[in-house]
Amino acid sequence: MKLEDFLAHVNSGKRIVDPSEELEYCSYLTQEALKVTMELNNAYHTPEEVQDLFAKLTGSEVNRSLALVPPFYTDCGENIHVGDGALIGRHAMIATLNHKQDPAKRGELLSAAVHIGKRVWIGANVTVLPGVTIGDGAIIAAGAVVTKDIPARTIAAGVPACVVKEITE
Repeated sequence: MKLEDFLAHVNSGKRIVDPSEELEYCSYLTQEALKVTMELNNAYHTPEEVQDLFAKLTGSEVNRSLALVPPFYTDCGENIHVGDGALIGRHAMIATLNHKQDPAKRGELLSAAVHIGKRVWIGANVTVLPGVTIGDGAIIAAGAVVTKDIPARTIAAGVPACVVKEITE
């Protein structure tokens, strides 16, 4: 399976059933993400090296304005999209995969892209769940769990994260 085919499948809203070619490929992508995050998190890297590793993790070019402080975690980096000037704090987790709620179908996966806008600041220990879009210029407070879209130029905090303030300056 090719990455483009996998992403077309999951981004169309289709689930990843067990067993399937998509699940097998998703498992491969997860293992690749583990390799890259282990490399990222377990040694010192210059900011440029961190950007290169993040590009490897997401499978796409990364703007040199990205600032990411390891450690960083993800389950499948290829469905993460980050805008220019984003700041991602330590111990951030961006998830793009989720399991079905029905215990009989728990082996099935639901995948959804995460979109982080331009000049977004994600604080330390933030978790972003699948399918979330964080609008340009937003701030996600440390420790937040982002379960739904966050509008541009707002500050979101809490578990689950909700907008607590608009950015007016």
